[in-house]
Amino acid sequence: MTVSIVVVSHSEKIAEGAVELAAQMAPDVVILPAGGTDDGRIGTSLEKVLAAIEQASGQASGQAPGRAAGAGAEGTVVLTDLGSAVMTAESALEFLESPAGVLLADAPLVEGLVAAAVAAQGGADVEAVRKAAEGARGGAGQPEPAGSELEPGSVSSAAPDFTADFELVNQAGMHARPAAKVAGGLASLDAEVTINGVDGASMTGLMTLGAGKGTVLHVEAWGKDAERAVEYVGGLVEAGFGEP
Repeated sequence: MTVSIVVVSHSEKIAEGAVELAAQMAPDVVILPAGGTDDGRIGTSLEKVLAAIEQASGQASGQAPGRAAGAGAEGTVVLTDLGSAVMTAESALEFLESPAGVLLADAPLVEGLVAAAVAAQGGADVEAVRKAAEGARGGAGQPEPAGSELEPGSVSSAAPDFTADFELVNQAGMHARPAAKVAGGLASLDAEVTINGVDGASMTGLMTLGAGKGTVLHVEAWGKDAERAVEYVGGLVEAGFGEP
């Protein structure tokens, strides 16, 4: 059982495309689109959003058990694109018989969705999945190292609690899928992490490194889960992210 995800967009095509992308990285996670209006126009539909949330969380009446219906989901995270989509999603939650376990994420739609999906695929609980989505903003919500003051051009003036170097061994290097795995996992941990100077919880930041095979990733981490964070990155890199 994993946390399920619902994508609310003003565009049916955007919602479906985002779901298709995230599903490539999280094949075991129920991710459902709720885009556009009932008659195919640009906008949002309370009925479509409510139906998707109910299906994802297994709350729809008369549903047969099964993965596609979200049966047994350990919570549901809802991501939205524009402001009015948030209001529609909030209204849908008010109509649920059991809104507990259904959380809205304040996150960028595509990057947040990918990070959330990867976290859910890894078995994170609903709070951690939401945190992973929101962390995709580029470290939003992550703790500042205690007793430190930020300096221009650096994450922290304090020495990291843990640090390590890992060489990329997969042929394609740090492309979208590995970046999503790293960012999604780190965003769910209580740690601030940089990789070659960029925020480790930012999928976009990691991709801008342009790190190919053979590149050494210098990982620095601060906070309660700093050691776990470094070990997490190291495990992914040394395993080649499951790629050739």
